[in-house]
Amino acid sequence: MKHIFRFIRPYKRLTVLALLFVILDVLGALIIPTITADMINVGVGNGDLDYIIEKGIWMLIVTVLSGASALMGSYLSAKLSAQIGRDMRNALYEKSLDFSIHDFDQYGTGSMITRILSDVSVIQQAVVWCVTMVLPVPALSLMGIAMAFSIDPSMGLVLGGGVVFVAFLTVFISRKAASVFGRLQRFLDRMNVVMRENITGVRVIRAFNKESYETKRMKKSFEDYAEAAVETNLLFAGLDSFSFFAISVLVVAILWFGGNRIGAGTMEIGDITALTEYTILILFYLMMAQMVIILLPRARVCLERIGEVLDREPEIQDGDEAEAENCIGEPAASFESVFFRFADADEDTLGNLTFTCRRGETTAVIGGTGSGKSTIAKLLMRFYDADRGTVRVCGSDVKKMRQQDLRSCVSYVPQKAWLFSGTIEDNLRYGNPDASEEDMLHALSVAQADFVTELPEGLSTHTAQGGTNFSGGQKQRLSIARALMKQADLYIFDDSFSALDFKTDRALRKALKEETKNAAVLIIAQRINTILNADQIIVLNEGQIAGIGTHEELMEHCSVYQEIAKSQMRGGEN
Repeated sequence: MKHIFRFIRPYKRLTVLALLFVILDVLGALIIPTITADMINVGVGNGDLDYIIEKGIWMLIVTVLSGASALMGSYLSAKLSAQIGRDMRNALYEKSLDFSIHDFDQYGTGSMITRILSDVSVIQQAVVWCVTMVLPVPALSLMGIAMAFSIDPSMGLVLGGGVVFVAFLTVFISRKAASVFGRLQRFLDRMNVVMRENITGVRVIRAFNKESYETKRMKKSFEDYAEAAVETNLLFAGLDSFSFFAISVLVVAILWFGGNRIGAGTMEIGDITALTEYTILILFYLMMAQMVIILLPRARVCLERIGEVLDREPEIQDGDEAEAENCIGEPAASFESVFFRFADADEDTLGNLTFTCRRGETTAVIGGTGSGKSTIAKLLMRFYDADRGTVRVCGSDVKKMRQQDLRSCVSYVPQKAWLFSGTIEDNLRYGNPDASEEDMLHALSVAQADFVTELPEGLSTHTAQGGTNFSGGQKQRLSIARALMKQADLYIFDDSFSALDFKTDRALRKALKEETKNAAVLIIAQRINTILNADQIIVLNEGQIAGIGTHEELMEHCSVYQEIAKSQMRGGEN
């Protein structure tokens, strides 16, 4: 519960105001039966038309004030809910930005989306319903029972007993509902994961004729959710039935005992009317509160899931060291006896890595699949932390740097080229928000992405999410152009030329050398042709350095590199 109070605390005044207006609405609803009873007992009983009109005017005033209070209470509670939901989503999103890749993997994309969207929506609804339907119930019940006691103590006991019975029934069923709602949210997570996979992987599904298989898998996740939802609805139905039964029994009891009191001359007809209205009003609010209370276990489950994210300490924490001001003489990046192992791995992914990336030079990393090439880039970006050894950027240990300072020194093109929905210009400005059109066209030219100028809308051309409206090679070149928009000390290209033809690859590397002459370039590659002219080539074999040198040196002394070269180059070098 600490999390809901954390988000409500900034809006204490708004919460109190909303609750105040709701209670005023309830108070008005209780006063009206009392006025009605007076009209019947005095006005009708004595035939006093003036008294009836006077009480009618008061009833109209109370009704208008009660209605205005209800309107204000609903508005303020909705405003409170919206602001809490906004703050929760911002907190979850900002927290997710602090997570390492390993942290994020603990939840998964589908679950994070469910928590930020669906779980927060459930909590928002719970806030509105609690303020408007649950919190006023104790005050309403106490005031109603007190008014019933003032009319007749025995009637007050009957009404109080019915309220206690319904309250205990609500608590019992809500406890039973907790486990059901926990399963309901997990099934919702599963639906999100399967649906996301099916939508994003639809081409693969069609290519392998797996439509029937995926339909069954999707149907199974829908059925699981439906079964839990049906179980939930059964709880609602049972609670509704018992509540209506309680209302009917109480009304009959009041009419029965009240009729006897009237016959004995100890009560009047208007009192029976008031007691009946008190009973219906209190139990109606209790029923509404029940509907909310039975949903509160679901809100609690959602709150716990949100709390899991907010309470998680990010694996990677910012250091205190500010960005180095005099790092010109320092190497752009270096590894010093670095070891790294993934959390679920039995062996080190990288072992005893030591090398330096110098300014004005191109360092290349090559090796077989799974040799740890991309992990080097992720350690430099501090997506992961090394288990042992030191990774330095601009002479500073990355663990001691603020992540923002570290990443301001590095420009990174990931292995999977990714473009955001918007325009080409929007994506390029991701690298430099203040870039001019001339800057963008220059970066596109260096990245060999001149095709943009030939498009009808040029830089304003729409980009779909992920860049799916461009070819693989076009996405890679646009991603490289975005990286070049940023003035960095180190440029990392993680297998970023794989979709380019040899001619474009060669032209890009030539233009890149001139563009990044004052920075270090780290190229992670699969193709020998991409790294032939690198100043330093690091050969990885099962996470270990098998050789360091130029292409010519490695061809003479490194057997692993020779095998890679022979497998890719027919008839020798080309």
